[in-house]
Amino acid sequence: MAGARPTVRRRRVAAKLVEFRERAGKSPQEAAERIGCHRTKINKIENARLGISLGELRDLLRFYEVDEPAVVDDMVSLAQRSREPGWVQRAGLARPSFTDFIDYEKSADYIRSYQSNLIAGLLQTPDYARAVLSAPPSTLGNEEIEALVESRIKRQEVWERADPPRMCVIQTEAALRLQVGGRQAMREQLEHLESMAEHPSVEVQVIPDRAGAHAGLSGSFVLFGFPNPTYSDVVCIEHRTGTLYMETQEETAEYTLIFDSLRSIALSPGDSLDLIAQVRQDL
Repeated sequence: MAGARPTVRRRRVAAKLVEFRERAGKSPQEAAERIGCHRTKINKIENARLGISLGELRDLLRFYEVDEPAVVDDMVSLAQRSREPGWVQRAGLARPSFTDFIDYEKSADYIRSYQSNLIAGLLQTPDYARAVLSAPPSTLGNEEIEALVESRIKRQEVWERADPPRMCVIQTEAALRLQVGGRQAMREQLEHLESMAEHPSVEVQVIPDRAGAHAGLSGSFVLFGFPNPTYSDVVCIEHRTGTLYMETQEETAEYTLIFDSLRSIALSPGDSLDLIAQVRQDL
């Protein structure tokens, strides 16, 4: 239904179609004429308010000169599954698939991240990421690990954009003190975290150990907010074999409340930087 809340995959189809159309230098009116519809239909498709038939999709991809088989197959698969609600997306490796997650990082204008055990992915150094991915009982080979590290670091190019998203990260003190990759790797990671905390679009707060029990004890999560008003927020929870996406109003409201609660007990950004520096010096 056109009025239904757009699903994870419908949003991805919509975003990709806009990207391909603009890259091809085509207007919404030209796209509408190509598949024989009114321009308002193209607008609804590109705003994820309306699905698209496979025939129309293939026709538009040809019109936009998108002919790489893997890309076409991915778009068709997404369109076929676009009515499915957010759920666990399985991967071939024993690691989560970050396809949707990466697209959200690229398209979000506000990212709220609570991390109870690890440094947030967008703020990790290569050595830290490598240590996380290779931790026992990892079954990944060296090439797979390096590919995943490269992918994780490449995601950080979002900070080089002219319009990077606003990001608020809440870390626990325990995550700062866990020596992932050893003392030297952790010192470098904390230095990088301090540097990123100075970025105009990034705010880092730390929940000190002395805060005691709090709403984040159930685990880490990321909340994505989008500039398109038709897109609801999305909660992402990463686990060992996939990523769980939650997008109903009740779910996102609950996690927004949790995040605000955690933010209220965390140290101020300035005091958080002082604690990060102290932990680094202790190493």
